[in-house]
Amino acid sequence: MQAPARRHAMLYALAWRLAPWVLPAVLFTLWSVGCERGWIAPQILPPPERVFDTLVDLARSGDLARHTLVSLQRVLLGFGAGALLGLVLGAALGLSRTFEAYVLPGFNALVQIPVLGWLPFLLLLVGVGEPLKYILIAHAALVPVTLSTLQGFRQTPAALDEVARVFGYSGWQRIAFLVLPAAVPTLATGVRLAFTKAWLALVVVELVASSEGLGYLIVYGRQLFQLDLVMASVVVVGAIGYTVNRLLDALEARLRRGQPSAFRE
Repeated sequence: MQAPARRHAMLYALAWRLAPWVLPAVLFTLWSVGCERGWIAPQILPPPERVFDTLVDLARSGDLARHTLVSLQRVLLGFGAGALLGLVLGAALGLSRTFEAYVLPGFNALVQIPVLGWLPFLLLLVGVGEPLKYILIAHAALVPVTLSTLQGFRQTPAALDEVARVFGYSGWQRIAFLVLPAAVPTLATGVRLAFTKAWLALVVVELVASSEGLGYLIVYGRQLFQLDLVMASVVVVGAIGYTVNRLLDALEARLRRGQPSAFRE
C-alpha cells in the first residue's frame, strides 16, 4: 500500500505544480489553432510563429537588449528610491503614534490618486525626461513598502515585548532584536508587491512619454500597426515581470522559513 500511496502523492504534487500552466497552455493553443485555421485575422492577432520570429530579429539586432536594459535601469532606480523612502516613512509611522496621527491620514488620501493622475502635474514640474519616470515609478513602490513597514512594525508579539521591557532593552535594542525580526515577512511581502507596482508603472510611463524601453516598443509597434512587435514586447514584459516576481516570492518564503519560531504566527 505504501508504493501506490507514494505514487499518488507524487502525481498529486506534479499536478499541483503544473496547474498554474494549464490556462496559459489552453490560451496559447487557442491562439495558435485560431490563427492557423483562419478564425483570427493576422491583422488583429499575428500567429505565434510570427511573434517568435520578431523576437529573434529583435534579439539579433540588439534592440531587445538595449530597450530591456533601459527599462530595467529605470525600474531598479525608481523602485530602489521608492522602497527606501517607504521603509523610512513606514518605520517612522510604526514607531511614533504621534507622527502617525499627523501624517497617515494625509498619506492615505494622497495614495488614492493613481499614478497617471500625477502625470499632468509632474509634466509641468519636471518635463518629459527621465526624472518624470523615476518619480512615478518611485511613487508606485513607495505606497506598498510604507504600509507593509507600518504593519510589520506593529505586529511584535506582546509577550516578547514584555520580556524585552523586563530585561531593560533600549529603544534601539528593541527595534533591532524584536521589531525588525517580527516585521521581516511582512516587509518581504510589501517589497514583492512594490516591485510589481513599479514594473506596471514603468510600462505605463513608457507608453505615455518615452523614446526608449519596452513600453516604447509597444507604442512604436502600435503606431506602425506591427502587431507582431507589440505582442513580442508584451511577451518580454510579462516574462521579466513573472521571473522577478517568482524570485522575490522564493526570497520571501526563505525569509519566512528562517524566521525564529517565536515570531511566527
